[in-house]
Amino acid sequence: MTPVAAMKELRIIFMGTAELSCASLGKLAGKFSVVAVVTQPDKPRGRELKLQFSPVKTLAEELKLPVLQPLKARDETFIAQLRGLKPDLIVVVAYGQILPQSILDLPKFGCVNVHTSLLPKYRGASPIQSAILNGDAETGVTIMKMDAGLDTGGIISQARTPILKEDNSQTLHDRLAQLGAELLVETIPDYIEGKILPEPQPVEGASYAAKIKKEDGRIDWNEPAEKILNRLRAFTPWPGVFTSLHAEPKPQLLKIWKAEVVGNNGHVGTVLSADKNRIVVACGKDALRILELQRECGRRLSAQEFLAGHPLKVGQQFISG
Repeated sequence: MTPVAAMKELRIIFMGTAELSCASLGKLAGKFSVVAVVTQPDKPRGRELKLQFSPVKTLAEELKLPVLQPLKARDETFIAQLRGLKPDLIVVVAYGQILPQSILDLPKFGCVNVHTSLLPKYRGASPIQSAILNGDAETGVTIMKMDAGLDTGGIISQARTPILKEDNSQTLHDRLAQLGAELLVETIPDYIEGKILPEPQPVEGASYAAKIKKEDGRIDWNEPAEKILNRLRAFTPWPGVFTSLHAEPKPQLLKIWKAEVVGNNGHVGTVLSADKNRIVVACGKDALRILELQRECGRRLSAQEFLAGHPLKVGQQFISG
């Protein structure tokens, strides 16, 4: 059997749930035999609590691939289903559950994961946001052979990409999704043929990226403007960054969508300028010029549009932290 034919015969199970997973599933389905797709159960969403498919299930149905949706990956009936499919390889991308050892040991070539960081940096739930939040110049993707730890398995391959000044979590997410998908299909043949052996992750440089909480988006004006801007980029589109303005009868909650660093200085959290299209707020170092913002229950506005209906005065104070 030729190497190409052998790859076509390779039986792959794909496990994924989030939008990030879809690029990898699409690439895999075009080059290999995907015998099943495993994703999280449908969840009720919206005011009417209608059941909605995960992005991966939607794509799998478009590709006419069998879908499995176990409530728990540890379920013995589900594991028996996987065993019956006789997979050679399981590919995991943003599935959302920890796999038991019985699944990790099931395929001939193990389970591989596409992780959106240059491991061992940013193991865990929020590698994309963490790279932007910390002002990193670059990030990337890692194809890893999974073990029982949290993103601790051997590195099979990696690819890098710069983090652009205009990047936020959504744009970087989309680029890494494509980069990971391309690296995955390039890596699998050499990995299966034994041309690439997983290498243990370095001990030095390991870090964990915790799950993002809504409260992480609250602005602390004592921080340097550059750090606040990185927070804005890291937490766009979710949870966004927000602050409160001293007002009567109660503070006014504002979400900031777009901003830039300027060199002004002043008392932390104070409005330094609020005319025409300039809203400038003093930070621990430098200042932040707010370009787009949104009142609670309002719509997203440019600074000029906001000031036309909601005038601000120099000296007004934003609440820090």
